[in-house]
Amino acid sequence: HVQLVESGGGLVQPGGSLSLSCAATGLPRSVNCMGWFRQYPGKERELVARMDGYGGATYANAVKGRFTVTRDNANYALYLQMNSLRPGDTAMYYCAAQAGLPCGLGYKWYRRWGQGTQVTVS
Repeated sequence: HVQLVESGGGLVQPGGSLSLSCAATGLPRSVNCMGWFRQYPGKERELVARMDGYGGATYANAVKGRFTVTRDNANYALYLQMNSLRPGDTAMYYCAAQAGLPCGLGYKWYRRWGQGTQVTVS
């Protein structure tokens, strides 16, 4: 049974920091791509950052220089350190995982999802 569980969301003031974690269980070894997406009300999910199994990371332009994605391959854990948070970062954040190369940038490429964690910057 595949399960992705996000944690670490919450309320923070502008300029503050939050750290998100994603714990994955039951993923097959073939899953090499993991990423963070966010979703605003009424909008489609958008990529925040994704990382392949070799440590290659891609960031959305809006978060470059502020967010850092890391992963623990041995434990299928994914992390997102978010600094200098802005009100525009307020969204539901989701962890996603999928097998394949290159790792997709769009949410439709990913088949495995967590339930999400809310980040509010206000």
